[in-house]
Amino acid sequence: MLNTEQKDLWVSWDEYHRAIELLALKVHESGLQFDHILCLARGGLRIGDVFSRLFKLPLSILSVSSYRGAAGQDQGQIQIGGSVASIEKNLRGRILLVDDLVDSGITFREVQPWLRNRYPEISEIKSAVIWVKSVSVVVPDFYLEYLEGAPWIHQPFEIYDTLSLEEIDSKRSSEI
Repeated sequence: MLNTEQKDLWVSWDEYHRAIELLALKVHESGLQFDHILCLARGGLRIGDVFSRLFKLPLSILSVSSYRGAAGQDQGQIQIGGSVASIEKNLRGRILLVDDLVDSGITFREVQPWLRNRYPEISEIKSAVIWVKSVSVVVPDFYLEYLEGAPWIHQPFEIYDTLSLEEIDSKRSSEI
């Protein structure tokens, strides 16, 4: 739920999984067909996994990072991995590029030409995200929610950005 005073969006696991399903329905209802799902890691990993299973398509992964810091909230220069991880020899055809959100849009703006340069057999790239912020320089082809401004989206897996293995071990010990 969006807290307009703090400009934060808090998302539970149930809301997150339902959002992925609803985004998949939007893509499906478009009638467009794809040859590959390509997710941007890390945020797009769960979405890519679910889409790959629902659409019965191979999943490819490209590591991209622009957020750093202890809690992963400091935006810096974009870093794009050296290659796409895939069981396919060549990434080609129609690609559905998925991520959790488009914040500034710089990642999507940089990744698409990078892909076309390295994989000239790609004929089409469409993009899908759960959230797009109004401050973005790009708008994906498919999105579930358009958010005014730039609220911080607190996704359920962010707990692992600050949780330590020692804390998990301590929790396990107290459950015994």
